[in-house]
Amino acid sequence: MKRILLILGIVAAGLSVSLAQDDRSMGSFDLVKALDDQNVVWNEPGANACDSMPLGNGDISLNVWTEPSGDILFYIGKADAWTENPIDKLGLAKLGRVRVSLNPPAYENGAAIVQTLKLHEGEIEIKEGDDKSGATVRIWVDANHPVIRVEIQSGEPRTVKVSLEDWRTAPNGKLSADTILSDQTDQIAWYHHNGPGSDPHVLDWTFGAIIKGSGLKSLDATTLQSSVPSTTRLISIYPLTTPASPAEAWLTKVQQQVAGIEDLDEEKTHQDHLQWWDDFWHRSWIFLQGESKAKETTQGYILQRFVTACAGRGAYPIKFNGSIFVVDHAAENMGGKKGEPPTIAPVTADYRAWGGQYWFQNTRAMYWPRLMAGDFDEMLPLFKMYHDMLPANAALVKQYYNHDGAYCAETAPFWGGFQNLTNNGKGYYTGNYHTDLLELSMMGLDYYEYTGDTAFLHDTVLPMANAILTFFDQHFPHAPSGKLVLDPDNSIEMYWKVHNPTPDTAGLHAVLARLLALPPDQVDAATRKNWQRIQAELPEIPTGIVEGKKVILPYEGEQTATAHNTENPELYTIYPFRLYGLGRPDLDMAIDTFNARKIKRTGCWDQDPIQSAMLGFADVAQKDVTFNLTRKDPGLKFPAFWERGHDYMPDEDNGGNGENGLQEMLLQVNGRQILLLPAWPKNWDADFKLHAPFQTTVEGRVAGGKLVRLVVTPPERKKDIVLPQGVTFP
Repeated sequence: MKRILLILGIVAAGLSVSLAQDDRSMGSFDLVKALDDQNVVWNEPGANACDSMPLGNGDISLNVWTEPSGDILFYIGKADAWTENPIDKLGLAKLGRVRVSLNPPAYENGAAIVQTLKLHEGEIEIKEGDDKSGATVRIWVDANHPVIRVEIQSGEPRTVKVSLEDWRTAPNGKLSADTILSDQTDQIAWYHHNGPGSDPHVLDWTFGAIIKGSGLKSLDATTLQSSVPSTTRLISIYPLTTPASPAEAWLTKVQQQVAGIEDLDEEKTHQDHLQWWDDFWHRSWIFLQGESKAKETTQGYILQRFVTACAGRGAYPIKFNGSIFVVDHAAENMGGKKGEPPTIAPVTADYRAWGGQYWFQNTRAMYWPRLMAGDFDEMLPLFKMYHDMLPANAALVKQYYNHDGAYCAETAPFWGGFQNLTNNGKGYYTGNYHTDLLELSMMGLDYYEYTGDTAFLHDTVLPMANAILTFFDQHFPHAPSGKLVLDPDNSIEMYWKVHNPTPDTAGLHAVLARLLALPPDQVDAATRKNWQRIQAELPEIPTGIVEGKKVILPYEGEQTATAHNTENPELYTIYPFRLYGLGRPDLDMAIDTFNARKIKRTGCWDQDPIQSAMLGFADVAQKDVTFNLTRKDPGLKFPAFWERGHDYMPDEDNGGNGENGLQEMLLQVNGRQILLLPAWPKNWDADFKLHAPFQTTVEGRVAGGKLVRLVVTPPERKKDIVLPQGVTFP
């Protein structure tokens, strides 16, 4: 393994940077051109939804494909479309499927068809036939308003038919049938309503949409058709979810939503949509050149960031197991009883393995990379959901254990809750698992440092941090020495009910150190004194000798616990809690621990791409990141719909960990220090812009192992740049 050692000195603020003579180093980076080169272009129709492209505005999603007939189809998803049983495999559903047909078809008699995902514009363009007699369809989900637009332009006049294709036409277990309104004039309206028998947290939720179009008349309750051919046509779809309201109220509210959007200037909303996406892409970027996998890895990084943006601004966080881009399959392994062959059956586009609950360990993978990407708005649904769990979870802690504080279970629905662990026997995977709020507090403290948002610190981060610190302080016993004893406590899912597990011990050390480093004016004296007391009572990080070398252990004591999963809990000290790593104490011990790890693999939720980069292993990080960001599911056409791994396709863990690893190869932070190129392979060149704490951005180009362009904003932060050994300014 190749480890890049950091120069611990700091680059002087006034150091000049000379520019190499290549095609991009003599000026600013042409981002739009680079993005256009990453557009996904298909020149043939698809067979089904497995051949779909994703699109979205952060809350509303589409899976778009074109059939051999020339018909355009798309599924509509929404981040809050929770059904009657939200934890079920059908718990987060699609709104419906829409078909758009042109007559006469533009795609016939062997005419060309080109479907393009235009990343910079946040839209899909479909061209059928030639420029003279064919048609161009532009599809976009308004980045600023809850509406889907389908714009059609054709060289010759055509009629258009729009159809709703609904599959929830009869009850399916707890899942009720949809309601298609039959009394609508020149619009299609339908909804799904969670009636009696629903989980009380989603009782009377209603989600659905209205479809309208210029010159489109009702043919029946599910079909609109134009009576007069035209060369232009606009179709608009207005999705809406209304929690805790009767179905009749949904119709009133969606009609009000439609009226409000129709009052807007459609061309102006499109320009604002384009501006939103332009601003988004200018937040940050990474584009690689070099060895054979550089282009594919770049595409994986760019497309994963796009898919996350399409789903990351809704009422609830992104689901690791397919996000809001799951599709129907001809056959899916539904699982079987132990010892029996699995049952194979078709599934609808509502289905997702692992159901509608949130696993924090899986969910976090999409959110850590948002910090360096500068996608702070996409992090807020995650923080909000877990913050909103605190009151109910604190009440359960008081009820079950008769003390204060709160924690969030590793596996929970969006409203929280957990089981009473007082008499849970031998334990289980997510029982006695208390790490989540520690990691989320760490992430929240990063968010505060990156953004400087003091309101977020006080309203969100400190309540979460104080809740979990109080829980640990009061839930676990103290030894006669006064030290906190974490027992019984899980070492994540790997080792159950062990003594002083490393993830929780590391999390407590890391979070308390960060809290105590907050500016004096942000914390009152009593709170700070309490943190100092808890910090003084923490157990040490478990260590031991393995093959003659001192390493970090997954828990304290004899290492005889049964392994129940395939994880490396001891490496939580590196990521996510960052006690060890480049520029930090005991680096050699951390490296020896990584080399001695029992589980060595990448993909899905495995963390090797990140931890290897944070230790400076450029070759391992490059191999692992490339694997993650090129691991397309073989049954799905879109290049960033990742293979299911341990989860479900498209697997968001896989792409999120790939993003995170690539970012850590380019830039790491240690307090105020900015470590540039800490794990960078010489056979990759890169144009990049990334965010760092204290409202800082670092933009540059590395070529041939040299930093040939650098722009640090604000400029005074240049003094905090730390370069690796062997990297010089020409």
